Amino acid sequence: MNGAIKLGCIADDFTGATDLANNLVRAGMRVVQTIGVPGDALDAEVDAVVVALKSRTIAADDAVSQSLQALRWLQSQGAQQIYFKYCSTFDSTAAGNIGPVTEALMAALDCDFTIATPAFPDNKRTVFKGYLFVGDVLLNESGMQNHPLTPMTDPNLVRVLQAQTRGKVGLIDHAAVALGEAAIRARIAALKAEGVSIAIVDAVSNDDLLRLGPALADMPLVTAGSGVAIALPANFGLRPTSRAAALPAPEGLRAVVSGSCSTATNAQVAHFIAAGRPALAIDPLRIAAGEDVRGQALAWARDKLAGGPVLIYSTADPAAVKAIQGRLGVEQAGAMVEQAIAGIARGLVELGVRQLVVAGGETSGACVQALQIEQLRIGGQIDPGVPWCHAVSPAAPQGLHITLKSGNFGTEDFFTKAFSALQP
Repeated sequence: MNGAIKLGCIADDFTGATDLANNLVRAGMRVVQTIGVPGDALDAEVDAVVVALKSRTIAADDAVSQSLQALRWLQSQGAQQIYFKYCSTFDSTAAGNIGPVTEALMAALDCDFTIATPAFPDNKRTVFKGYLFVGDVLLNESGMQNHPLTPMTDPNLVRVLQAQTRGKVGLIDHAAVALGEAAIRARIAALKAEGVSIAIVDAVSNDDLLRLGPALADMPLVTAGSGVAIALPANFGLRPTSRAAALPAPEGLRAVVSGSCSTATNAQVAHFIAAGRPALAIDPLRIAAGEDVRGQALAWARDKLAGGPVLIYSTADPAAVKAIQGRLGVEQAGAMVEQAIAGIARGLVELGVRQLVVAGGETSGACVQALQIEQLRIGGQIDPGVPWCHAVSPAAPQGLHITLKSGNFGTEDFFTKAFSALQP
């Protein structure tokens, strides 16, 4: 890499990494996202690198180990500040992984205080008095209480994070944030004097995040969702520019694969089907029975791709998901579907798909691994938190455009409008 990077980021899943990179690009940073920790230095002129891990739902010890490996690589590239990124719905369990990873990074960086906030107002994630809202409802009323791996039943982030950490968790509330940098710094000093090492930060608007940003300029470690990213590039003297999002011209066939079971993705699948586009549902029980679901799906898609985008999905409502998990087990059902969708994604690219939408965090991780993608160049935004990217794969040596959509993100028409957003 030519020159030290300004911001080194560690994301706990692949869609979350892209979400973060998207906000950094919009704020003027040139960004490369890597899939896993690179073996060598990057040969690219960039301001920030986002290392995408698949660590959100693995064992906490493994998440810590992978995150520390990413930190060491980012430090070797001269990263001036570290950003640990997690989901805007604070996806985690009582055992982690947000708390354990945060404290491990703090120890490695000799950092005695950091902040935590998943606030992302552009996507209707706000924090007030330490409580996380999704749209107009509390987190535990948003559908996230039904998440198959990380059900979120408590909207109080101070309590949620305190259950995962050894150090004391406090709050920088909206009263301090509204007054700006000096008040935020004063609140940080007061919390540190009380023995607090991590503070949840209120933010209900982008203005709140922009007020918070300058107070974080000298903090070795920032932990947050992707929202705070809009405020950090200015600390390095950068301003928004369209050049940061430039990608090659699009070409090739178009397809969508979805493994997410979120409320938002269910609505997006329904909208795509209602628009009259071809869609094929994947049955996990048929996968478990040993049927060649991948081959059948690709045979179905082969003749339809020339007519426009097709959708292959395993999305289902919470009741259906629980029924399948009851028969197959939670982990087996999830992994089985992820691998099937990933194999289908690889097959679609081999059939000539060069514009691919992937929905679901775990699904996105499986798909980029199946496509053997090592780096993503981040382009323009489709919806808040979801940009188009460009990548090289052995299945597409000249490159393909791909977007990795978090299950909870995007408007109902996301699958139909994504391809229009890619046009010059």
